[in-house]
Amino acid sequence: MTSTLTPRPVERAKPAPDGAAPRRRTRVLALPEARWAAAATVFFLLALPLQMTGAPAWTWGPLYALAYVTGGWEPGWEGLKALKDRTLDVDLLMVVAALGAAAIGQVMDGALLIVIFATSGALEALATARTADSVRGLLDLAPATATRLAPDGGEQTVPVDELAVGDTVLVRPGERVGADGRVLDGASEVDQATITGEPLPVAKEPGDEVFAGTLNGTGALRVRVDRDASDSVIARIVRMVQEASETKAPTQLFIEKVEQRYSLGMVAATLAVFLVPLAFGAHLTDALLRAMTFMIVASPCAVVLATMPPLLSAIANAGRHGVLVKFGRGDGADRARRTRSRWTRPAR
Repeated sequence: MTSTLTPRPVERAKPAPDGAAPRRRTRVLALPEARWAAAATVFFLLALPLQMTGAPAWTWGPLYALAYVTGGWEPGWEGLKALKDRTLDVDLLMVVAALGAAAIGQVMDGALLIVIFATSGALEALATARTADSVRGLLDLAPATATRLAPDGGEQTVPVDELAVGDTVLVRPGERVGADGRVLDGASEVDQATITGEPLPVAKEPGDEVFAGTLNGTGALRVRVDRDASDSVIARIVRMVQEASETKAPTQLFIEKVEQRYSLGMVAATLAVFLVPLAFGAHLTDALLRAMTFMIVASPCAVVLATMPPLLSAIANAGRHGVLVKFGRGDGADRARRTRSRWTRPAR
């Protein structure tokens, strides 16, 4: 299934109550794709035993119909929109195959196909959401406020977004650094593991560089802001993760390119499998069943599903374990050569 998911914007998590860890994992049922897939699965599991035990068709038929509707309306709609743009989408092919199976009496097989297809879309949506969760965890590292020092020595607590280059901030012992900058006064040890991966705190003295989101040790530091909050190291890491999750890998680009030609060829072959035997006197039901079976087996769905969901899952899993991946922009081998990565320790 081609990816039609729109990346959700990542917002800074709201501060959690004292003693409570901020939630960083999206609930499965919070995703509409997961809710539709779950509904389709429930209707299918309710209908299947009724059909298998010989119950009247009016007991399980409507349940199968609900499974078709709940699991197939979204990919079908996306497929129709793609068809409007003169693009043959595998979503539409699979829905047509499921409806074709129902048309020849294989209602259960078509419903199973819809459930599998809807579940694959839900897993793709979940992988995308978990990638956003990893980004949100990085955003939680940076403090929301900082202590800015006025020229007369007064202190003012301000949002980090209001800090300007050249401001002086006070970082007390145990606080996180609010902005990238250089130490003007004071000495301390700063835990930079979240940025550099170094296992031990690094001693900081006047003239040394510090990064937003790192944890100050036992000493107080006066830091001159050198970068805006939007240009800090941690903000750039967040942008890298977001870009990586939205960038198509070379394998996916190749699959999507081949998918169009393959899908057109598969449709032509399906029509041939249906019309040629029919022209030689085959029964209509047998010819249609053979054509629908061929369409289901030959569909590129499995090949397409082997690209985007595993890629998104790998990015999300890597982010949770401290590896942030960024795909460079380019074509062919240049894209692979320009791939970069940054190591960081995941947020606690």
